Amino acid sequence: VARALRLAGAAACRLGSLTDSLDSLEAAAEIVGSLQGGGAEAATVGAAVHEQLARTKTAIGRRWDAVASFQRALELKCRFLNAGSAELGDAYRDAAEAYEGVLCFDKALPLCLKALEIAEKRSGEGSAEAAKVRRILVVAYTGMGRNEEALEQNELVRMEYERLGLDAELSLVEIDGASLRILLGRTEDAMNDLKKVMKRASKESEERALAFVAMAKILCSEDRSSDSTRCLEIARETLDAKRSVNTERVAGAYTEISMLYESMNEFEMSLCLMKKTLAFLEGASGMQHIQGSISARMGFLLLLTKRIDESVPFLEKAIEKLKNCFGPLHFGLGFAYKHLGEAYIEMGQPESSLKFFGLASDIINAAFGPKHEDSIEIIQCIANAYGLMGSYKYAMDFQQRVIDAYESCGPGSAYEIREAHRLLEQIRKKAEGSPSAVFPANSLPVLPENR
Repeated sequence: VARALRLAGAAACRLGSLTDSLDSLEAAAEIVGSLQGGGAEAATVGAAVHEQLARTKTAIGRRWDAVASFQRALELKCRFLNAGSAELGDAYRDAAEAYEGVLCFDKALPLCLKALEIAEKRSGEGSAEAAKVRRILVVAYTGMGRNEEALEQNELVRMEYERLGLDAELSLVEIDGASLRILLGRTEDAMNDLKKVMKRASKESEERALAFVAMAKILCSEDRSSDSTRCLEIARETLDAKRSVNTERVAGAYTEISMLYESMNEFEMSLCLMKKTLAFLEGASGMQHIQGSISARMGFLLLLTKRIDESVPFLEKAIEKLKNCFGPLHFGLGFAYKHLGEAYIEMGQPESSLKFFGLASDIINAAFGPKHEDSIEIIQCIANAYGLMGSYKYAMDFQQRVIDAYESCGPGSAYEIREAHRLLEQIRKKAEGSPSAVFPANSLPVLPENR
């Protein structure tokens, strides 16, 4: 019965009937879960069920839930597969990619190293199979901030693809290498890598467009805005003209372009590109994580430019998708809650904002610690909300928490401490009915003067 349900689930998934697929596979998982003593046969069926369940959950946007299914499939395969088998290596790689997909790089790393060990034993250190795993390892090291190690792995992949004559793959790896060198401050080396890609890649290729995006990033960091903008225009012309088979890659490129425009204070262009990217992703399977991140960024920019009514739906959509994709404690979810709270403040609904500020505070505090500027800023937002409600006792309590937090950060926070004390005094004056009191402070970032 479990086998039949697994096949039904796989068929429904291919037909795009993801809810039906999920129903069949969850029923199958329940059955195999009750067959703990079923030996190798039950483990084999169970692994197939959980692997398909993981892929369906990913397609439906439940990446966080999918991780547990990939992990369970791996555990079951370890029971009946040879320790050095290719299939087991693939299972380790799939689980590593799943953890990377939800930004749990520390959990992805050991799984990726195990997959690499199996690949090297089977095919050799310089094999295409090992190179495929190393590309995942690059992501893990980068996510953990271990950029030198990521660059070492990237170079090994580059050498292998160059040996095999895989020009398109080689270009993508060199672009990744350039991005790592940018992170390490080696912009001249990064620029040389990108020039090699442009020389090798055809004029209308995605690889060349992606190289222009990376080059724009370097130029933007050097305050060469006009040169950066020209690179982005060339990249956009190429991407707009192509119908890519790699939706995630192109969506990532558009997102990168929009963020560069944002960094240059070109907010309208940034918003336009984000809307275009969301339209591009409409109906694409497994892209909810990108949709959630873009929706969150759009919500923030709309809030920043005082289009509050427009910002709220984007922030609400972002919260739904980010929670499913990255779990309930993802820092991006925390910022989306914070911005939604700020939107309710702007709409004159401070009571409603408190719920979202509370959720944001729990997540940001867990992610960055109580002394981080974003953790303290959310406490300030809560104090502001209570002040607007006229609940001055609570406002003073939270304002005092802001002061205590900044004082715990040391002498480098002298300005913030003075400002927090000034605001506490303003709340006291408000509570006493003073007409001259000014509170709360504007908690939203100020638009650049050159906008």
